[in-house]
Amino acid sequence: MRIVILGCGRVGATLASNLEKQGHQVSVIDINTDAFQRLDPEFQGERITGNGVDEDILRRAGIEQADAFAAVTNGDNRNIMASQIAKEIFHVKKVVCRIYDPIRQGTYQELGIETISPTIVGAELLSQAILKEEKQ
Repeated sequence: MRIVILGCGRVGATLASNLEKQGHQVSVIDINTDAFQRLDPEFQGERITGNGVDEDILRRAGIEQADAFAAVTNGDNRNIMASQIAKEIFHVKKVVCRIYDPIRQGTYQELGIETISPTIVGAELLSQAILKEEKQ
């Protein structure tokens, strides 16, 4: 699979490294060149420095041939905008967007953008951990 990832923070770098180890062709975009230091030292994929909502940067990353796109920067607005561009302009089949704000997550999911909210996932896991003793 050809995958483009926007954001090379802890999540983006881990995602990129894991996907490449599984045999996928991965490109990572980040506005900060220092962010690429988070990638596994053996990472052989492309590192593109630039703004992930810039269509030319997305093209350099291979978005036109991409099977999947993941937006995992720390900015909800940037992730949403980049995901919409990947889906609507470049017609990427699988687009996943990280959104911290639970209210926005629901709204964009209703608009057809697959979203994951670490806020919701984290709260659910914490609730399970807290209540685990109670159920035993």
